[in-house]
Amino acid sequence: LVYLSTQGHAYTLVLMVTSTAIGGTLQYGFNLAIMNAPTVFIQNFVNETFLERWGIQLGVYELTLIWTFIVSSFSLGGFIGALIAGPMSVRFGRKKTMLLNNVFLLSSSLLALLSRTAKSFEMIIISRFLVGINAGISMNVQPMYFGESAPKHLRGAVSLSSAVFTSFGLVLGQVVSLKELLGSEPCWQYLLASNAIPGFIQLLTLPWFPESPRYLLIDCGDKEACLMALQRLRGCEVQREELDEILQEQNETKGERAKQPWELFTDRSVRWQLITVAVLSSAMQLCGNDSIYFYASYVFQEAGISAGQIQYMAIGTGMCEFTACILCNLLIERLGRRLMLMGGYVLMTGWAIVFTVALSLEVWMPYLSMTCIFTYILSFGMGPAGVTGILPTEIFNQTSRPAAYMTAGSLMWLNLFIIGMIFPFLYCFVPFGAVCLLTALYIQMVLPETKGKTLSMITKEFYRLNYRGQRALVHSKHVILSGI
Repeated sequence: LVYLSTQGHAYTLVLMVTSTAIGGTLQYGFNLAIMNAPTVFIQNFVNETFLERWGIQLGVYELTLIWTFIVSSFSLGGFIGALIAGPMSVRFGRKKTMLLNNVFLLSSSLLALLSRTAKSFEMIIISRFLVGINAGISMNVQPMYFGESAPKHLRGAVSLSSAVFTSFGLVLGQVVSLKELLGSEPCWQYLLASNAIPGFIQLLTLPWFPESPRYLLIDCGDKEACLMALQRLRGCEVQREELDEILQEQNETKGERAKQPWELFTDRSVRWQLITVAVLSSAMQLCGNDSIYFYASYVFQEAGISAGQIQYMAIGTGMCEFTACILCNLLIERLGRRLMLMGGYVLMTGWAIVFTVALSLEVWMPYLSMTCIFTYILSFGMGPAGVTGILPTEIFNQTSRPAAYMTAGSLMWLNLFIIGMIFPFLYCFVPFGAVCLLTALYIQMVLPETKGKTLSMITKEFYRLNYRGQRALVHSKHVILSGI
């Protein structure tokens, strides 16, 4: 946001980004963080509920199983949210989808708030599932909305603000979860319901901002509304070059309806774009960054930090990613997407190896592991955390973009669920390091730089990959015919 304001652009764009993100991707980070502090309190609540209902005292295994259901319901909800985000964004538009998304959020908050009074842990499971749907929709629609509303030379910085607000939500959730605030036994239901406040802020502010200009022109065919939206977002007269670019995309997609994900799988013209989005979205979770957060408390405990101080140290992990995302926001339009992504994964590969070595050393393990935690998260925030969400906006056209985000979001949430299930059985970070290394190699070999380029320019670069074999065949025929 600081970067945007220094570029002399209208405050309307800055305020629109803030309003959307507060009720959008901020919720993802916030709802990840607030489940750590009340773990023991909710488990005790589940045990008491079973004892009161059926006179059964749950064992450690049964209690852990129910807690796994409560936690994993967030990921399953996110998966469903990612699947319905595309159709909703096409039918209702980007802005209205974000507003309608608050229905899931507020329903979730109400269930969480009443769960203790109703003595129902099932309400917590449903609550987490609903807030997962909310996060799944916002994680897909918000970057799309930002990417379509920003000018070309600020597209990366505006889209990356989604990651900045995600990391800010993480820190905010960790702060609200402090035992001095809502992280105590009497207040855990209020902690789970506190996510309603950002939702109310969005409902009060977002209706005052315009819809995505590209959606208005290309999907709705309303050129006048598109021009008005552009004027409000730019704070000046619309540049002819920018309007021509949108009109060119409209002409290229004229008569085409919004595509479904399965249609992308059979469309050769977007084959490598789809593979790229699938690889990078999966790597976002398979790199193990979220698992690092879960491991942090144990490392701090092993380092000799008292139990009362661990919660404050954990805030440092969130601050690491928040700081890194802000730096990435400032650098992305200078260094480009490709370098930020590849550099982030290369650094993460190195720190994963060091972390694995640290786990095998008894004396230096706590201190070296703490260092690895912070540097791994910093490396993740400097590239993969923010840049990955930008790419579907930049490499797909208007008719393919919602389906591309559906595919990317579904894979991200599915892999989050998988990594959450298998992490307890991993005793080193070699698999995470391997994922990071392979992803860096893929970026080096396949992904073109997209900074400052139009969709047509990017599409031409992917054309060489999508039709490589066909071009070689045409060239061979040409040589044969020339010989004849």
